[in-house]
Amino acid sequence: MTDESWRGKVGALDDEAIEAFLEEPQIARLACLDLEGWPYAVPMWHEWREGAFWLVARQKSAWARFLQNDERCALTIDESGAQRKVTGQFRAVIVEEPNVGGAWVPVAERMSVRYLGENGVKYLEPTLDKPRWLIRLDPVKMQTWQGNDWAGRYK
Repeated sequence: MTDESWRGKVGALDDEAIEAFLEEPQIARLACLDLEGWPYAVPMWHEWREGAFWLVARQKSAWARFLQNDERCALTIDESGAQRKVTGQFRAVIVEEPNVGGAWVPVAERMSVRYLGENGVKYLEPTLDKPRWLIRLDPVKMQTWQGNDWAGRYK
């Protein structure tokens, strides 16, 4: 009998594991279409709340304009080690266009602390006078995976 423990827990993440994973400061990668229809991908911070991903974009972020033009996008969040992954297709909703002091502020505050710890406030506060977008990604289809093995459909 061989030791297969290095594979970790294999299969889809349950709801509790998804919530726990998405609370961690993992970098998301957003893919959208630029104004000429080419794929455009960018790493970013995210917040998972109320069954959607929330993103805060600087006023001049190209990807925010791309999502305003075409709501279809994809997002992936993954890690090394246990190989946990959340991927999916989404529809972007522009909750706020660039503004100062909007609903994006508490989202940005929570993200800055989650990603930078106690230095999050030091990072965010000096830039609160800079306009930002608030964008929500509503899931169309999501998939999850963990462990080091092939999914059954590939075998």
